[in-house]
Amino acid sequence: MTIKEQIEQLRAELHRHNYNYYVLNAPEISDKEFDDLMRELQDLEEAHPEYQDENSPTMRVGSDLNKDFAQVVHKYPMLSLGNTYSESEVADFYERVRNTLNEDFEICCELKYDGTSISLAYEDGKLVQAVTRGDGEKGDDVTDNVKTIRSIPLVLHGDYPPSFEIRGEILMPWVSFEALNRERESREEPLFANPRNAASGTLKSQNSSVVANRKLDAYLYYLLGEHLPTDGHYENLQVAKTWGFKISDHMKKAHSLQEIFDYINYWDTERKNLPVATDGIVLKVNSLRQQRFLGYTAKSPRWAIAYKFQAERALTRLNAVTYQVGRTGAITPVANLDPVQLSGTIVKRASLHNADIIESLGLHIGDMVYVEKGGEIIPKITGVDKEARGMLTGDKVRFITHCPECGSRLVRYEGEAAYYCPNDTACPPQIKGKIEHFISRRAMNIDGLGPETVDLFYQEGLVKDASDLYRLRAEDIEGLARMGRKSAENIVRGIEASKSVPFERVLFALGIRFVGETVAKKLARTLGNIDAIRSGSIEALKAIDEIGDKIAGSIVSYFAEPRNQALVARLEEAGLQFRLSDEEAGERTDLLAGQTVVISGVFARHSRDEYKQLIERNGGKNSGSISSKTGFILAGDNMGPAKLEKARRLGIRIVGEEEFLQMIGQE
Repeated sequence: MTIKEQIEQLRAELHRHNYNYYVLNAPEISDKEFDDLMRELQDLEEAHPEYQDENSPTMRVGSDLNKDFAQVVHKYPMLSLGNTYSESEVADFYERVRNTLNEDFEICCELKYDGTSISLAYEDGKLVQAVTRGDGEKGDDVTDNVKTIRSIPLVLHGDYPPSFEIRGEILMPWVSFEALNRERESREEPLFANPRNAASGTLKSQNSSVVANRKLDAYLYYLLGEHLPTDGHYENLQVAKTWGFKISDHMKKAHSLQEIFDYINYWDTERKNLPVATDGIVLKVNSLRQQRFLGYTAKSPRWAIAYKFQAERALTRLNAVTYQVGRTGAITPVANLDPVQLSGTIVKRASLHNADIIESLGLHIGDMVYVEKGGEIIPKITGVDKEARGMLTGDKVRFITHCPECGSRLVRYEGEAAYYCPNDTACPPQIKGKIEHFISRRAMNIDGLGPETVDLFYQEGLVKDASDLYRLRAEDIEGLARMGRKSAENIVRGIEASKSVPFERVLFALGIRFVGETVAKKLARTLGNIDAIRSGSIEALKAIDEIGDKIAGSIVSYFAEPRNQALVARLEEAGLQFRLSDEEAGERTDLLAGQTVVISGVFARHSRDEYKQLIERNGGKNSGSISSKTGFILAGDNMGPAKLEKARRLGIRIVGEEEFLQMIGQE
């Protein structure tokens, strides 16, 4: 392979990983592996300038731009930091700074929070805009979502400058992350690999209430502006703390290389006790004057560097691979291991995800395997010590071909990584899983019922699907294991009370694949009743905000299945709510039917979320971006200049707040 071919191959690979990381939020390799590839490309390009390319990954910072959000140009570019993984490279950085400055300097040592970067703009003590890092030059305006994060002040107090930016990291605390993944696991949705991906995905949600419910947090770590309090970066953040910002208490100024190493070594262990994820240490020259003197390279400041911690991993023996069946029939392989301590907990099991992962690892029973925690919470096998294989190593692990519960031959659908058991009418874990989902708190919320009770009723032949619950009588279940008269009556009362659960939650309780709470709410409030949903075509369903091909296809397939038709009919007969209440339905109109509306600016009469609901309630569709299909823009004060220019260019009508309210009959 020629040098040119090597460079082109590296560029293509790094572009792909950039896309996976920043756009899909689904990285395939570790940060260190990415940095190693980037460094290899940088070395080749420096040695062979004749192959320079303006579109090379080395010429830009990765992009996480989401076209559904307005894009804003950063007043001050948000560049990435150079990464290092060794103390010798930290020492090289320190010496470069010392030799360049040729005067005394301080280094501010900070924890490197593992979240998603944000820049917050304040005018006269009020938050006016929140923008993601994006490609470093421009990012997504996520102001509405950021306003739901309680640790970010909306109004400041104290003696603050009239205008400034403060930058930091949006984070999902471990507690929120674990709760979110438990919910996703119960719905058999893909788990977030780590809190960083969870925070990034949440911040780009089109529904700000979802952001609020996920309890994000934020730490701020850099102040920019024309009239800052002091020349010291550390000192500025201490002042910013008095204005109401959440600033880490763990920052420290170092006056020698040894003090930096002491800080790194302390936090390499102590970080495991923090409530949020960290993946390293950031070192910054403290003086802003000295920072300006040191300047920047094309992609990063010369006055700062990030030291990345090595991911903690352990070596242990693979004893067996077992397979779990979920409520959708998805088969999940699980590695059973010799117990080993990892990141403060004892790990005995690790997910192998799917057949492709097993094949790529080349696992054998008895192998010594390396285990890491993705984001230090989800155990995963990352490699095999093949040199440790001996006479006692067993057979190669091959993914099963038949369901471990019912014996049905597994299937793999086009475009899916998982294998599925297709026997959804007689495979016990699927039947019980669907019922458990139906009774769960966010669905029908039936008091007195849980997985153990569902299993008991199933084993006794009393319940074969969710509709059977509504035929239960207290005398049917009284006398079963751990079931007295009072418990039986409470369960029956809870089942009866669930008949008043609103339509959107009943729809979610059905367990239609890809129809979560948000989508169920959209369907219920847009179409109004089950008849409109089950008779809707794929195109008609796709016209609803946030519903694409995958969700629409799943809904149509669900209602095309006779068994599902019969289940819904039995639930309707039992008296469940399969249409909006008269009050909710009475508020619906077709005044905006066929209109796609983009909202921009700040409003006086209603919040942006309330206007989105009004648009949907009157038959319209919300969109976050302007296109030729946009019907009109609902514009408040301070409409984004980029949106205004694009609207004028495309000839799209601008509608003010009062005019819009008149359009929908709210004078």
